[in-house]
Amino acid sequence: MEPVYDTVIALARSLWAAEGLKFTVSGVENVPKTGGAVIAVNHTGYLDFTYAGLPAFLQGKRKVRFMAKKEVFDNKISGPIMRSLKHIPVDRGAGADSYRAAVEYLQRGELVGVYPEATISRSFEIKDFKSGAARMAQEAGVPIIPTVIWGAQRVWTKGHPKRLGRTNIPISIGVAEPVESTGDPTDVTMRLHQVMSEQLRTLQETYGPYPPGEFWVPARLGGGAPTLEEANRMDADEQAEKAAKRAAQKGQQAG
Repeated sequence: MEPVYDTVIALARSLWAAEGLKFTVSGVENVPKTGGAVIAVNHTGYLDFTYAGLPAFLQGKRKVRFMAKKEVFDNKISGPIMRSLKHIPVDRGAGADSYRAAVEYLQRGELVGVYPEATISRSFEIKDFKSGAARMAQEAGVPIIPTVIWGAQRVWTKGHPKRLGRTNIPISIGVAEPVESTGDPTDVTMRLHQVMSEQLRTLQETYGPYPPGEFWVPARLGGGAPTLEEANRMDADEQAEKAAKRAAQKGQQAG
């Protein structure tokens, strides 16, 4: 029993009910009932992690320990909650410690949630993956569980206002068959990307309708979201701007 985690889950489900969110979950049987596994999740919105743990909860009330950026743990409100839930802080400037913690969690039989894309996909297509999920799964000797969420971007995503009222938004979650972590991590990462891309398209086909021009609809489906290429350029510009700001701050401190 984990009283804090159980309480958070109960509160989340109450909030979802108040919002009228309508969940369709498939592939729950692909989440292992026991033992460690990497839960690889696509990233379309800020609340993905609250939905991504649902299949594991339905599979014997298992809990997922998510890797999340250190800033969330530094916050005086969210920090104590994240630590109580045994999530893993990630310092992007020094990722070795978080990687080691994740491997140890997996070796103890925990489910560890990661975003192979690292950041939110503005196009709502699946971006290129980092190899961390494959490497940690391989080192711990556990499978990777591809988990795809569709519809969460309508609740709250990058560059758009959050919609936390009663929206009755449908959200689909599909869990594909495990991807074995043996072999070259680059090859494993490519297989994972292919599986999750196929799972995303499957969820999209059964979701609809897709109003033309809507911000949450991919350009491929006639929506207003940027294409994957456009979104990649936007991400690169944002990273360059952040790097310039950091350099300027260091220059001011040095001066």
